[in-house]
Amino acid sequence: MISDKNIKIPRMRTINEASDELKALDPRTAMSPYHIRRLCLDGVLPTVKAGKKILLDLDTLIEYMSDPTADKFQPRQTATVNGIRRIS
Repeated sequence: MISDKNIKIPRMRTINEASDELKALDPRTAMSPYHIRRLCLDGVLPTVKAGKKILLDLDTLIEYMSDPTADKFQPRQTATVNGIRRIS
């Protein structure tokens, strides 16, 4: 049993769940599941693969929406699409 009450557990969501939660917070949001998926696949948002699912931290997505130009949200240089690395 964990005794430390100060542990912050990430709110990991699938792309569609994250989109649904954004819609609940702001019904008129223009952030679509497709755009969130592109941010994940381009390496802008950190993700975790769980089987076929892509999981992302909801708080990181909200932080990205607050300041998308922050240094930590720059695309990875080796972003892959379907396992294929882009060649520059």
